[in-house]
Amino acid sequence: MSRIEVTSTVGSDGVLRLTLPLSPADAGREVRVTVDPTPQRPPTADEWRAGVLRFAGAWQGEFERPEQGEYEEREPLS
Repeated sequence: MSRIEVTSTVGSDGVLRLTLPLSPADAGREVRVTVDPTPQRPPTADEWRAGVLRFAGAWQGEFERPEQGEYEEREPLS
């Protein structure tokens, strides 16, 4: 039996389900499964757009800018 690498995604229920292509000759053999998370990939353009559209218009409230205070008086440079 040779080493097999399969990339799969954990379901929304938190359960990882795997289907591995093994031969009948491997029946009854013990195997070792190692879970190694892959680095997160950046979202695709469609995923990014869907995320932006999900939040667009979601603000509930007033937009108000608080007082900014007084400007500091400085000596002239020349």
